[in-house]
Amino acid sequence: MDRLHLNHIVKRYGIAEILHDINLEIQDGEFVVFVGPSGCGKSTLLRCIAGLEEISGGDILIDGKRVNDLPPVKRGIAMVFQSYALYPHMTVFENIAFPLRVEKMPEDKLKEKVGNAARILHLEERMQQKPGMLSGGQRQRVAIGRAIVREPKIFLFDEPLSNLDAALRTDMRIELARLHRQLKATMIYVTHDQVEAMTMADRIVVLNAGEIAQTGAPLELYHKPANIFVAGFIGNPRMNFLPVTCRNVGSSGIEVDYKGQTALLPVTPRDGIVGKALTLGIRPEHIQIGSGDITIPVVPTVIERLGAQTVAHAALDGEGENFCATLPGSVPIRADVPLSIGFKAADCHLFDESGIAFERSVALTDIDMNVLDPTGAA
Repeated sequence: MDRLHLNHIVKRYGIAEILHDINLEIQDGEFVVFVGPSGCGKSTLLRCIAGLEEISGGDILIDGKRVNDLPPVKRGIAMVFQSYALYPHMTVFENIAFPLRVEKMPEDKLKEKVGNAARILHLEERMQQKPGMLSGGQRQRVAIGRAIVREPKIFLFDEPLSNLDAALRTDMRIELARLHRQLKATMIYVTHDQVEAMTMADRIVVLNAGEIAQTGAPLELYHKPANIFVAGFIGNPRMNFLPVTCRNVGSSGIEVDYKGQTALLPVTPRDGIVGKALTLGIRPEHIQIGSGDITIPVVPTVIERLGAQTVAHAALDGEGENFCATLPGSVPIRADVPLSIGFKAADCHLFDESGIAFERSVALTDIDMNVLDPTGAA
């Protein structure tokens, strides 16, 4: 069943169109993440769903009911913002209970709901404290608790972890994923951090300049990006791009030329591309020291030692963009010392002149497509 259906959503501010014909269906119980660079429209789209922004065109349906003209409180949603928005003079209990008091809920039922939320979020020992006595992570849990007690149809999260330090962000990502499994609720989460999107989502919606660039499971977007924007946005460090020329097209793929080296990429051919300029993509983690189907001499300029991994950065001759390789942590390389790196044709992605990806001959597993049972059983 579709919990949320966005049908041709348009949002304008004056003559500026921010969202262009957004169509999306979100199923009951899904954890969907809107991700994209700053200014792509992801927070605006979330606020339109919440009713905090009036849409300029299209329809928003929740459980099949058109809610365009309903105020936020009538839509069956609860929103958690980037700022905690807690009342500093109220205890944790009263902050969580506030929306229930507005509804004039009986005290015994109110206490039961607040208590259940506190147990879920491990806040039982903090109930009589005020927000000033809490850490950032604890304050965010209080804000989430205030949403839980309303028992909404849909939870909306607008970059809720951006004010936390790196360690707390990791902890809260885990807690939110556990919360989703426990509540089995529909959640929509906005972030500019693709690591958060990859680690938390059942399905990712990648937005670019007010349009949906691609929708899919995290590993589907990683292995089969639809275009060069998604390929460069999903993955950390980002994908490397090299200019190549199409030499030949055959039943087994497309043969490309990179500075005199040829490689047969296992992608679905198209007509009329022989001789045309294309773009080859290779992820840093698919690069190795030594030779490959394509071998490149590089001089590392910056080396990042991360323990389990070493990330080497280099500028290729005649190409201004940074080229990056993720190598084993103990690899014996040094800055300003030349070396050869290579990669396999089977690991490459290929994009046409418009940035649209050629379909790769990669079979996605059930895990890639997120179709395993939530318990872990196939």
